[in-house]
Amino acid sequence: MSNAKTMTTENSGEQKKVSPLAVMKSVIAASFGVQTKSNRERDFEQGKFHHFVIGGIVFAVLFVLFLVGMVKVVLHFAGV
Repeated sequence: MSNAKTMTTENSGEQKKVSPLAVMKSVIAASFGVQTKSNRERDFEQGKFHHFVIGGIVFAVLFVLFLVGMVKVVLHFAGV
């Protein structure tokens, strides 16, 4: 039984890192509520918290800027 614990500890040091593209895909999917269970588990096991916080902030800012831009375009074409 102690060998299993040792193997788990040794394997945890060899975890893969989550790529920046995977972080952004996870942030976008989670923001719309369509994140898969396997991706969520991967994020919690292999990802770093601050990467997802930064990704979430960047996504939120870009999303708000997109919405503001779309409203301005619609108002412009509506003649307001």
